[in-house]
Amino acid sequence: MRSSSWKCRRYERRLKRTHSFAMAGRRDFLRTIAASAALLLPGAGSWGREPEESKTRFGKASTRGLPDRHRVRENDMLTIRRSEDRGRANYGWLDTRHTFSFGAYYDPAHMGFRSLRVINDDRVAPGAGFPRHPHRDMEILTYVLDGALEHKDSLGNGSIIRRGEVQRMSAGTGILHSEFNHSSGASVRFLQIWLLPNRRGLAPSYQQKTIANADHGGLLRLVASPDEADDSILLQQDARLYVAHLASGDRVEHALRPDRHAWIHVARGSVKAGEHELREGDGAALSGPAIVALTGVDSAEVLIFDLS
Repeated sequence: MRSSSWKCRRYERRLKRTHSFAMAGRRDFLRTIAASAALLLPGAGSWGREPEESKTRFGKASTRGLPDRHRVRENDMLTIRRSEDRGRANYGWLDTRHTFSFGAYYDPAHMGFRSLRVINDDRVAPGAGFPRHPHRDMEILTYVLDGALEHKDSLGNGSIIRRGEVQRMSAGTGILHSEFNHSSGASVRFLQIWLLPNRRGLAPSYQQKTIANADHGGLLRLVASPDEADDSILLQQDARLYVAHLASGDRVEHALRPDRHAWIHVARGSVKAGEHELREGDGAALSGPAIVALTGVDSAEVLIFDLS
């Protein structure tokens, strides 16, 4: 198998042969998304594995069971990725930030974390959006922060996703879909999240749910999981997504078992994680056994991924 670095060089050469990406229209933008998705699929060389630096920093723990508060410190070994270090592109109709490499933004140090491959913070202008385009072998979550997003796909689904709701699309063997701002007068902001599935070739499927008591503060809600626990949405990967809304002083904790890993994403506001302050757009990685402890500073909305 050819190395991932060879794929990266081929991908970069292909981008250079196209006209300036900053001036590209939606069609060129979607082509580049497709190229990015292909490189992120399972089996894409070493990109599906953690870099050696991460293996050292996040090595396997020798203890078993839940963390013991007397042995495990809160937020120990937290690795932070600041908002301003993310990739960013503005096409007029779309203003987007990329936590991990995506499209024309390539950073070999940030190809993803465990099975988590994409967190895009997208702002789409009124009436604009992504025309019909394909995906395969990817678990795709859409989490709306402001406004409403209109979705249509080749399975026959048509829906409006609003704040307080989450959508899951398993691309599996292949699916076509489009996403447009439902409003003609206000922008929509949402997180699009991609995770590798637990196996390739799954049947495409779709699910959408309202998050119970979505805006009630001080609670950690399970939003997506492989067993649909607590009325969460199905995720075909050994991963769980939690969401918390934290007013100033509110605190939530999540215990990471050994050999589990957390990615924290601050969608809005700010929180304290031990001695560190995480602000809107910041991300942070942590490995178990550990306790993820977050305290609200300024009306925060936070996502926590618990990953194998």
